[in-house]
Amino acid sequence: MLKKFIVIFFLYCITINAQQVFNKTVKLMGCRFDIVVVADSENIADKHIYTAIQEIKRIENLISSWNPSSQTSKINLNAGITPVKVDSELFQLIKRSKKISQLTDGAFDISFASIHKLWKFDGTTINPPTKESIQLSVSKINFKNILLNEEKQTVFLKEKGMKIAFGAIGKGYVADKAKKLLQSEGVVAGIINASGDMNTWGEQPNGDPWKVAITNPMDKSKSFGTLPISNQSIVTSGNYEKFLLMQGKRYSHIIDPRTGYPTTGILSVSVIAPKAELADALATSIFVIGKEIGLDRINQLKNVECIIIDDEGGIHYSENIQINKNKTW
Repeated sequence: MLKKFIVIFFLYCITINAQQVFNKTVKLMGCRFDIVVVADSENIADKHIYTAIQEIKRIENLISSWNPSSQTSKINLNAGITPVKVDSELFQLIKRSKKISQLTDGAFDISFASIHKLWKFDGTTINPPTKESIQLSVSKINFKNILLNEEKQTVFLKEKGMKIAFGAIGKGYVADKAKKLLQSEGVVAGIINASGDMNTWGEQPNGDPWKVAITNPMDKSKSFGTLPISNQSIVTSGNYEKFLLMQGKRYSHIIDPRTGYPTTGILSVSVIAPKAELADALATSIFVIGKEIGLDRINQLKNVECIIIDDEGGIHYSENIQINKNKTW
């Protein structure tokens, strides 16, 4: 699942007690990462940022479905054949993914990967997939057919042709893990921003919380509000930049795993949650289940909030969200 970087964050490099904000932008996992740390010097910051980069690369090698030697690829290769023993880290990620699938009634499903070849958003698709081909692919999508053996630490995809991928949760998971590692090394504050999947901790050197601006998807030069974020994650998913125009019709790049067809009605979703992994999965799910059910579901979750912008520019908030609204919207 592809997502564009539409979150803008404001960083204030103010020196207090010799601490400053240091920022490095790199390309990892095929997308833009902004790694921000508060440190006493540039040399110390560079070491911490390097540590985060190595952690991100490590996880990518574990969960990537594009790397033929990864454990994820081995699971896919053995679909319908035999269970695959995996590291505990990957096993637990898949286990949590299944729980989110249950929570969202299948709107989030890591086995959606079997439909990837039908809808391509790289300019190579000329005609929409046939109804028959979509139905065949959807028949392979079912999180209930991801069988986990806790004792043996194995993963088995029950049907041949099934595939799993972590495009709708992987970058959030990586942001969480990189944050946790830097915290363990004594980094007092920072941001891991994986193309809109952002996790924060601590505060700016002047004591202010990090400030995140949510971009207006209908005019990216403007934002409609800012959120103070500290020790929270925020993930923004948007479908207004990556889409297909075929035979006069606009197709979103976010696919409903239950039907195999692109979602409609929503331009962007921002979810605030304790962990980016959960926020990532929920943001994608809301595109699928729609704004009414999506808001209702979010309002039932503790410490989770969201902002939904529909395709007519309407803004919808969860019940307890706190946002400073801009007049430029």
